[in-house]
Amino acid sequence: MKKNINGIMHRGFIVLALIGLCSFDSSERMSRIKIAEDMSIYLPKGFRPMDDLDFGQRYPSVRKPIAAFTNEERLVDFSVNTAASQWREVDIEIAQKFFKAGLYNLFDNVEMIEEGIVEIHGKRFVSFEFESRVKGDGRDMAMRDAVLGYTYIQYLVESDRTLVFSFNCPRRMKPDWQETAHKIMKSIKVK
Repeated sequence: MKKNINGIMHRGFIVLALIGLCSFDSSERMSRIKIAEDMSIYLPKGFRPMDDLDFGQRYPSVRKPIAAFTNEERLVDFSVNTAASQWREVDIEIAQKFFKAGLYNLFDNVEMIEEGIVEIHGKRFVSFEFESRVKGDGRDMAMRDAVLGYTYIQYLVESDRTLVFSFNCPRRMKPDWQETAHKIMKSIKVK
């Protein structure tokens, strides 16, 4: 009986040790990246800069991003860009409505998880966290299935520019990446 209890306790300690190893703070696996002269952010260590071809294929845009990163599997992305529209900082509430309408126009369906204006390191950001759906095209075999995504996007409205910080991954990967997305967005520093 005593041997059985010791065996159970030993296995219990092993399970607790494994849980402790698996639940360590993911910020330990992150490092600060200088994105531009006036901005930096923490990103997971496995992220690498996207090359122009990679970004162009996945995020076609007339504007080259300030920075774009992806994970090793090229499924989870983070980018920083300058928005085409400019707003005054005092008009942040109006800008928030404009940005939200723009997001709803980009996708066939948007399920908003959280939205608002948040302060990070003394700066006010318009913030949207949502799941999205883009319908597939039944006539195109390569595009038949709907694209389901998870996005956390923040806009920094300044007098001379609007910066867009965007984290994206497939919706199925949201449980694995949502906490990291929050840590990334809270780590943004802009001078």
